[in-house]
Amino acid sequence: MLTDSPIFGEKALSRLERDVFSQTGVTDIILLEGINDIGHDPHVHNANKIIDGMKEIAEQAHERGLRIYAGTLTPFNAYDSGNYYTAEGEQTRQEVNKWIRNNHVFDGVIDFDRVLADPSNPEKLLPTYDSGDALHPNDLGLRVMAESIDLSIFEKPFK
Repeated sequence: MLTDSPIFGEKALSRLERDVFSQTGVTDIILLEGINDIGHDPHVHNANKIIDGMKEIAEQAHERGLRIYAGTLTPFNAYDSGNYYTAEGEQTRQEVNKWIRNNHVFDGVIDFDRVLADPSNPEKLLPTYDSGDALHPNDLGLRVMAESIDLSIFEKPFK
């Protein structure tokens, strides 16, 4: 969301116009951004920076009359890619998720963390939903994420 990468591309804040706002018929956005900011070098371990980025995206969406829902950041402990996971990064993820769950910036919250986390070790994906890298959900995990969304939120009239 916050950092451009030669490997992973342009940050979300720079891609919004092209990838979201310029698309025909968009009325609602589900925002699931931030875990790579925490995990990739240079690590963003300041939850407020990630929260500020989310607020900026929400503000831009609302300025265009779009509804925006925040997805909580999913577990990433066990992803084996150098120093992607750190205890400080997990603390940041927890702080961001706490803010997402209790904010008044978005039109709603979708708790992807809750549906994907292993109940016996909530810092990790439930193995049933793991694609094999301990970071990305497999097809079943993606289905569970999709099914966790109350579709009636998209039927509400605009404010």
